[in-house]
Amino acid sequence: MKAPPILTDLTALARHRARARALADGPALFLHDAVLDEIQERLSEVNKAFTSPAIVSGWPEVWSGSGFDSTVCEDADILALQPGAHDLVIDALTLHWANDPVGRLVQARRALRPDGLMIAALFGGQTLHELRASLAEAEARVSGGLSPRVAPMAEIRDLGALLQRAGFALPVADSMSLTVSYETPWHLMRDLRAMGETNALANRLRRPTGRAVMDEAARIYTESFPHGDGRIAATFEIILLTGWAPDESQQKPLRPGSAAQRLSDALGATERPLSDDPV
Repeated sequence: MKAPPILTDLTALARHRARARALADGPALFLHDAVLDEIQERLSEVNKAFTSPAIVSGWPEVWSGSGFDSTVCEDADILALQPGAHDLVIDALTLHWANDPVGRLVQARRALRPDGLMIAALFGGQTLHELRASLAEAEARVSGGLSPRVAPMAEIRDLGALLQRAGFALPVADSMSLTVSYETPWHLMRDLRAMGETNALANRLRRPTGRAVMDEAARIYTESFPHGDGRIAATFEIILLTGWAPDESQQKPLRPGSAAQRLSDALGATERPLSDDPV
């Protein structure tokens, strides 16, 4: 079996997180806090008590004191999770850096007991579209080319299919969008460093981006994506994937043709056969 391509330099990713932790004001973890709140709300609506949760996160401090008595696992390519040891696995904003997203989801499923729940939150394709567009246009204008700067992020329609490929039952993919305003694009990029979310792509440029490109990108960003009061807008799309480890107790879809009543009878409508004549 062919190994997946290496997309992320995990050493660089760890270095970026360490740098964020070392900042005088500490790391910027407000998006992780938002994910924690959203997952807690979703779990409150599930009619099931979870006794053995596991959390996959690059920022375990977010989850300490959150009410989860859980195992916290680093987001490596191979997760340190024992098969069948958990009834809940939460992947908290790490899957967008995974070199093998399907493999990571498979590992999460195998760590679940039957009828266990997996919730994964990751950045979606609309995340930082303003910054990506501004950088691409600026680099094309200044240097005549493009360089990989932002990790590729999947669209929601593709991620639902990944859940099925990983063997989850009752898969659901939905999203929430957060718009954050910044004084300037420079303040946004400073915040990305404080999040530990700067460029960790394996094939990234190994030299600093030229000042001319960055200045042009900041100008394009400010003109193209205003947020009012002279500030700029930054979008963070967070996709939430939900899937259950298969179990016989779960609801199953009916077989095609097994309905006991016609739809027209249920709706009180008159059923008309389709004509064979071409339209």
